[in-house]
Amino acid sequence: MYTVDFRAMASPCQVLLPAASEEQARALAQHAIDEVHRIEVKYSRYRADSVVTAINSAAGGDAVVVDDETASLLHYAGQLHMLSGGLFDITTGVLRKAWDFKQARMPAPGQLESLLALTGWQLVERQRAAGVHTVRLPQAGMELDFGGFGKEYAADRAASALLEQGVRHGYVNLGGDFHVLGPQLDGTPWRIAIQDPRHADGTVAAIDVAGGALCTSGDYERYFDHEGKRYCHILDPRTGWPATAWRSVSVLAPLTAAAGACATIAMLKGEDALAFLASMEVAYLAVDAAGQVHSHATC
Repeated sequence: MYTVDFRAMASPCQVLLPAASEEQARALAQHAIDEVHRIEVKYSRYRADSVVTAINSAAGGDAVVVDDETASLLHYAGQLHMLSGGLFDITTGVLRKAWDFKQARMPAPGQLESLLALTGWQLVERQRAAGVHTVRLPQAGMELDFGGFGKEYAADRAASALLEQGVRHGYVNLGGDFHVLGPQLDGTPWRIAIQDPRHADGTVAAIDVAGGALCTSGDYERYFDHEGKRYCHILDPRTGWPATAWRSVSVLAPLTAAAGACATIAMLKGEDALAFLASMEVAYLAVDAAGQVHSHATC
């Protein structure tokens, strides 16, 4: 087995797969890496030439024509919004303007209220006419942010690129979001450690994965502590304030996009998180605010 490391979406990434040589492994992995970079370029809100920037720049003006892939992702965002009871909302990325997790800056008075007025998936106008998809943000200042599922979608697409080449063992790891193509060569599952959300070098458990996806959402990725309280980047769209009920949620599901979405929604569900995960029939391991571990092993 060979590991090919690369960097994408501000994260360390890797492809692990069997090959006859390191050269062959890199050649196979490059197809997956190219797909990850394609998605990053297409949907990054940080790039002036991305689809997301084009949509956001037109907010308050005319509708923007989008391709089938983008329309499908927008449809998926709508499904997640409905499934989560409005908690998964890709219009809430604008709330990041009130928070600075690098500088440990709290929102200014009234700032969250003014930004919340620019959010709401139900406001997004999507149409299809004569086979042409369009999307429009009706208010100037509104934004879409695919960060909630973009990396996970890229992991699924990278895995598909490898499967198309006949790879049946190994995995894609994009910053801790895993899509496992198949077991190790001897048939045993991969053992993936779950980080302790309060100790960067520690783990709380390890999960055996022979296929499918494993994603973790937590309050330790981007955060700061202020007056004895932790503030993380997972923001409740109803209030604009960070989620606080869970330190981390890890979910095992068939696709990375599904696992990641379930983990994020659970972080936002508060005391209803475990009931939500049970309703989704996914395996999970969750660490609550007190450090207690909750898990369910069967899908």
